[in-house]
Amino acid sequence: MSSIKTEAPPLTVDDLLILDDPAFTPETVAIVTGAASGIGKALSAALALNGLTVVGADLDEDGLSETETRIEEFDVDGRFVPAPTDLTDNDDVAAVVEAATEEGNLSFVANIAGLQHIDSLRQFPAEQYDLLQSVMLRAPFLLAKHAMDHLADGDGHGAIANMSSVHGHTATVDKPAYIVAKHGLNGLRKVIAAEGDGDVRGFNVSVGYVLTPLMENQIADSASERGISEEEVVENVMLGPARTKQMMTAAEVANLFVFGFSSHAAHLNGGDLLFDGGFTTTYE
Repeated sequence: MSSIKTEAPPLTVDDLLILDDPAFTPETVAIVTGAASGIGKALSAALALNGLTVVGADLDEDGLSETETRIEEFDVDGRFVPAPTDLTDNDDVAAVVEAATEEGNLSFVANIAGLQHIDSLRQFPAEQYDLLQSVMLRAPFLLAKHAMDHLADGDGHGAIANMSSVHGHTATVDKPAYIVAKHGLNGLRKVIAAEGDGDVRGFNVSVGYVLTPLMENQIADSASERGISEEEVVENVMLGPARTKQMMTAAEVANLFVFGFSSHAAHLNGGDLLFDGGFTTTYE
């Protein structure tokens, strides 16, 4: 029987990293975009478990309610505050930062929200390109713009982290807008580090394929289109270039952000946490 997992595991407390960190208190506020599902949901839970107040930004209000309910079930020391937000709207982006400052000391921003559209460069719809750039690159830029001064008030604990990808390090076919956005985040993290002047850190987290409920559907669709098993899709198609033949979980990715925000990562500034199973660093 194959050991390749094709279903996202349920999120549990035991999956999430909990650190003893003086900066992790209910007065410490983190904004997490994409909080209604997947990695954003897992990170919101992880930060709340670590005692922080989490302002979860997402367009999906029902999904935010589900995240809030799940976090309440974990009996966390922190809080989760749903903040319905359209990341393509300038006023909404500014408003979620302002709302976060009203909850305590805004110290962290996690830009998790993302989209995907599959098409070749020649055929890629301009409106889809604009949408992906708006959510995955322009919104992180604007959040940094509005949050920097607030983050700098936190005794050097402030940090802005971006959800990047192996596609921020390399390129493949049929994902031009996604790849451009992820490469753009490489520049943004460096700008934040430069202008943060030691008071605000900037960093990226770059991973390969992550097993979320959304990814389950993509695996099933690819298996049907190619006439192969779902296990073969994961091992040979998605993880073909990687050496670690398992997809990451949302909790594993969330834990990288928790570490990156903590005092243990004080020297992670302008850098990138690359956890890709050898995807970009090995070849045959």
